[in-house]
Amino acid sequence: MYAIVEIAGKQYKVSKDDTLYIPRHKAETNEKLSFDKVLLVNDGKSISVGTPAVDGMTVSATVIDHVKGDKVLVFKKKRRKRYKVKNGHRQPYTQIKIDAIGAAKKKAAPKKKAAPKKEAVPAADSE
Repeated sequence: MYAIVEIAGKQYKVSKDDTLYIPRHKAETNEKLSFDKVLLVNDGKSISVGTPAVDGMTVSATVIDHVKGDKVLVFKKKRRKRYKVKNGHRQPYTQIKIDAIGAAKKKAAPKKKAAPKKEAVPAADSE
């Protein structure tokens, strides 16, 4: 079983027990995450394609760690002008592990208590 889920504007193909790196997320380590923008689900027997998302499907994951990607060097130079600049950049990522792909658990809506009915008070005649 696998699913295609959109996380932070990017699409990922995920299945149970996969680990992947997503753009930095504010969640703490060992915190549970839930992604409800599931675009496609394949359970081996049938394929469900959403328009744009599959209704009632979620992907749950656990944050493993916050890491940085490989260093990318940025070098700028203008010839004959004595201009050289060298910068490095490391993109921050969050490593997550996919726990489950399945139907969303609907939270029970709190029951509303009926408001007490006001009794009609007879209007006093003023003469």
